Amino acid sequence: MALTAGIVGLPNVGKSTLFNAITKAGALAANYPFATIDPNVGIVEVPDHRLQELTKLVKPKKTVPTAFEFTDIAGIVKGASKGEGLGNKFLSHIREVDAICQVVRAFEDENVTHVSGKVDPIDDIEVINMELVLADLESVEKRYDRVVKMARQKDKDAVAEEKILAKIKETLENNEPVRSIEFAPEEKTIVKHLSLLTAKPMLYVANVAEEEIGNPADNEFVKKIEDYAHNEGSEVIVISAKIEEELATLDEEDREMFLEDLGIEEAGLDKLIRASYNLLGLATYFTAGEQEVRAWTFIEGMTAPQCAGIIHTDFERGFIRAETVSYDDLLSNNGMTGAKEAGKVRLEGKEYLMKDGDVVHFRFNV
Repeated sequence: MALTAGIVGLPNVGKSTLFNAITKAGALAANYPFATIDPNVGIVEVPDHRLQELTKLVKPKKTVPTAFEFTDIAGIVKGASKGEGLGNKFLSHIREVDAICQVVRAFEDENVTHVSGKVDPIDDIEVINMELVLADLESVEKRYDRVVKMARQKDKDAVAEEKILAKIKETLENNEPVRSIEFAPEEKTIVKHLSLLTAKPMLYVANVAEEEIGNPADNEFVKKIEDYAHNEGSEVIVISAKIEEELATLDEEDREMFLEDLGIEEAGLDKLIRASYNLLGLATYFTAGEQEVRAWTFIEGMTAPQCAGIIHTDFERGFIRAETVSYDDLLSNNGMTGAKEAGKVRLEGKEYLMKDGDVVHFRFNV
């Protein structure tokens, strides 16, 4: 799945430090051809305990996790929508991603200057969100004028689009993002073609000081960010970018000891990957055999043939059926033989919608 989350933020909020952690962590995953990846793209494994359990059960020759992409977006300053700073580069890059992870500074440090002279996470968020709104508004206004002329000529498609654009225009003029609008299913296709920045799902990443990661609830900045996100229906992940950069250089055993010393159960990067994965409506199915146990990413709502096509286009073209068992049923019955004897293995056809955790063997003929 070539879906990616873009990391955005004002200067000196920890965006670059976090991206460095992502690229260092990704460098350990030897399954991916890093030489061909753009410098501003980092690929990381999606943490999933189920893959390790399947490996213990099946004992394959190799295990391959699924992966997720993060794109480092050019820094933002006020006026980016008008081309200030690297504004045009920022906007062009953000159009190419599927979701936005906005890093927000939630720490005081007199040695790290803030672009506006004081630490104010809500002001930081509103600077970025306003630039996205203004860029979208300019785009929509240009489109709206053309569509209105076409609608007057009784063009059915233009009439439908005019209504949607009018709704979007009003929302943006009220400084609200497009993702706050409830669209009917038939409207979503039109909205998708508009490629609007504020239509993309948003995840806020509160970057706290190293000594605060064990008790983020005591951080007043974090509380403000969470309240803001809650009001717009978004999620907040709390991390310490400095700690993540250090964790990314450690082996598994040392990482666990370091996390234990910090009093936290899970690395912030793992939480970020999982939250971004969920934000995009992604899920995982598995293939498991003697040669390989592998995790595959798919979009929720995809059919069995579509998921087969992720492995190879021939699998989708010649799809016959999918021999399917849930991860839980496979483990509780100690493998495929036990699952079959217990009647837990299903033969699914072309209309079957794949579920997260399905372990599947595709039958096909080309």
